[in-house]
Amino acid sequence: MLSAVMEDYIKAIYAIESETDERVSTSALADYLDVTPPTVSSMIKKLEERGLVDREEYKGVTLTDEGEVVALEILRHHRLLESFLTEALDYDWADVHEEADRLEHHVSDELTDRIAESLGHPLADPHGDPIPTRELELPEADDTVRLSAANEGDQLVVRRIRHQGDEELRYLADAGVEPNEPLEVVDIAPFGMVTVRTAAGEQALPQEISRLIEAVPAEDVEESEGPPA
Repeated sequence: MLSAVMEDYIKAIYAIESETDERVSTSALADYLDVTPPTVSSMIKKLEERGLVDREEYKGVTLTDEGEVVALEILRHHRLLESFLTEALDYDWADVHEEADRLEHHVSDELTDRIAESLGHPLADPHGDPIPTRELELPEADDTVRLSAANEGDQLVVRRIRHQGDEELRYLADAGVEPNEPLEVVDIAPFGMVTVRTAAGEQALPQEISRLIEAVPAEDVEESEGPPA
């Protein structure tokens, strides 16, 4: 049985790999988890002994096939818990990430299956992150563009906001930047700030935030939904 800390490391490695498509360095993992590099090295050794990660000196680590299965199980628990908290318990979408972090280590597969059934087997959580199926397969996602790569004047609909803490998610929610809501790209500054207009007004977003926001053209959404009934 894995400890909660081990599961946190596996989930973090999966998240960084998914974002960069590269092996994960000790320093990147330390920054992500807000721990020291020696602490990371010690845990990586334990995960390697269990066959969950493959480590190459000076090149970083990657999850093994077994490690990826564990990561997807954790993500299924986490994202279904977020969905349950918002749908059944009326939590705000911006306030569920850290709550789900605490709960994900203590729920069984049977409970998450029942949650999925009660919610109608959702494909994505409240942040737009895909929810692995019971078979641990990720549902097919829309083709999206990162907000950091958009152009001035683009009319977009947010589809996904990648990993953030609750503080950052609340900041975005207050700015009107949330999944399935429209926005317009007003200005892109040379030093990386992206100014958007939402129902809440204009908001300048740092590049490190804007690159984690995925959106689709508003016209594509309108075409897929069709004309009003």
